[in-house]
Amino acid sequence: MNTLSQLVGKNIRRHRISSGINQESLALMAEIDRSYMGRIERGEVNITVDKLYQICSVLQCEAADLLPSLDELGK
Repeated sequence: MNTLSQLVGKNIRRHRISSGINQESLALMAEIDRSYMGRIERGEVNITVDKLYQICSVLQCEAADLLPSLDELGK
């Protein structure tokens, strides 16, 4: 079973790749440390809502696009 952090990280990675942005560029544009961005995408950390919106701003998507559904969470 995937955790919420892992699912959010996978969604961020998917949107980043589909936007043609590499991880380092996303981190720079979102003002997040590159190594922390890697940890976010791997689901190793719980990010704040502020960080989520910084990432959304760069990826030009809504926060809901990065959050998993309840079905994905197995709830």
